[in-house]
Amino acid sequence: MPAIATAAPATSVPPPVETVTVKVNGRTVVVPKTMPDWQGKPQLTTMLQAARLGGVEIPHYCYHDKLPVVGNCRMCLVEFGTPVMNSATRKPVLNEDGTPKIARSVLPYEPGTPRGAITCATPISPGMEIYADSPATKQMREAVLEFLLINHPLDCPICDQAGECKLQEYSVQHGQATSEFVETKVHKPKAVDLGPRIMLDDERCILCTRCIRFTKDIAGDDALGIVNRGSYNSVAAYPGRKFDNNYSLNTVDICPVGALTSKDFRFKMRVWFLKETRSLCTSCGTGCNIVIGSREDTIHRFEPRDNAAVNSSWMCDSGRLNYKWIGRPDRLRDVGVRGERSTWSAALRELHAALAQAPMGSVAIIAGARQTTEELYLLKRLAERFGAATDSVPRTGAADGFLVAADRNCNTQGARLTGIWSGTMGAQIPRIAEGIRTGKVRTLLVFGEDVTRYGIGEELLASLETLVVSDILPSATTRAAHYLLPGCAAAEKRGTFVNVKGRLQKFLKAVEAPGDARPEWEFLSDLVEGGVSRKVPATLEGVFNQMVREIPAFSGLEWARIGDTGAAVPL
Repeated sequence: MPAIATAAPATSVPPPVETVTVKVNGRTVVVPKTMPDWQGKPQLTTMLQAARLGGVEIPHYCYHDKLPVVGNCRMCLVEFGTPVMNSATRKPVLNEDGTPKIARSVLPYEPGTPRGAITCATPISPGMEIYADSPATKQMREAVLEFLLINHPLDCPICDQAGECKLQEYSVQHGQATSEFVETKVHKPKAVDLGPRIMLDDERCILCTRCIRFTKDIAGDDALGIVNRGSYNSVAAYPGRKFDNNYSLNTVDICPVGALTSKDFRFKMRVWFLKETRSLCTSCGTGCNIVIGSREDTIHRFEPRDNAAVNSSWMCDSGRLNYKWIGRPDRLRDVGVRGERSTWSAALRELHAALAQAPMGSVAIIAGARQTTEELYLLKRLAERFGAATDSVPRTGAADGFLVAADRNCNTQGARLTGIWSGTMGAQIPRIAEGIRTGKVRTLLVFGEDVTRYGIGEELLASLETLVVSDILPSATTRAAHYLLPGCAAAEKRGTFVNVKGRLQKFLKAVEAPGDARPEWEFLSDLVEGGVSRKVPATLEGVFNQMVREIPAFSGLEWARIGDTGAAVPL
């Protein structure tokens, strides 16, 4: 009888990584033999990647970590060396001191070797030496940079890219003081209306093709290309089309010069005046990582922030431009009590008294799934005190298969994990409306929603004994509120969201809220302490750490250790 094969014991030890030893500027560096390409697939490690791992950044224009390699700008040319091999034995030829003899590609010239290599597309080999700062490499860089500047206009003072332009930086770091070019510059179209959100200046373009590759290979919209020949090459949209997909503004981010500019940001602010704050996009459940550029409490732009687990280096145009409502002149700024302007202390004192008289089961809470996880946690604690029915409003739309999620709430998973809703989101709202109609529900707390749009009309709101509303913009619900508590946008506070894939991410405060508006977690802490008689930490970090101790899905997390890219939680 044959023996029964048994499965080998499972092991969590990963296989050893195959490495290659090279030299970068004379220093020995051990690097992986393969690294992920722009699609995340393994490819042979390139000279540029090896140099970067060795702490040396090689200048480049056309190369981008998240785009296909084309090697057309030539800015990353370097001198390099490879071991001389004995043709008979196929072993390295050694010097008198026993070290491998190296054939340098430029000086001294060895027959059969190239003059230089573009590091973005040239794979490394064992024993290779990369001379990223040699005289020959510097000479090649100066020549390439001079060539790229031949037809480039000298309009840096009026260019929106000034201050974050790689052409400016490299011309200072690697360029030469004088140019041998004496011919007349080629003039190309300026201020070309490429699409509803993009302006093109053809004279500034260095033909790196980053925009073309992004549009075709990332956004899946082959809308851009190069027309004409030689010095008259220009980037253009397909004839008869406008460059108008929902990811067009990413081309502004990756353009290394000022050729592509955002119409929204154009001539608005010098970038060196902007304060940059790490935050999250709240337009859908993807939770793209962003950087908010602001000055003097005014937001001027959103830009994507790298996070391989969420949005890579990109974000959609609709999310990027979804910030102007934050500065609307009709923002809710004042605390209100029964239609009259009040103060936080007076309103909370009255609210404590009103809630203290509310019988069990007579309170309901509708909390927007765009509130922070900490705020939803505090609302759930308040709901438990009164046996309150709770729910959130669902928002859905069409997903695009890339970054735009069908869930248009930014914290649906946070609302579910904290227990504000269970089952089907929105299912409790008709029951709450019926409870108001029958007189069972006498107190309603609404956070971030206009419930008159979801089945709880103004006549029902008018029949309530106590209506507490916290929101950012005015609505029919805020106008009916007995207690109006102005809240904050995500850009005006700190907190966390949990995206559709179960990644908990934190965001930071970029600007101050107007008037008396306060982060909702601050006055919710006061309500929980007064109504639940439970001590709430005085800081957001404390509230978060208290929350993770009580909710199993967040177990083991700590605010200080979440990091800029977040942490996965079980859904």
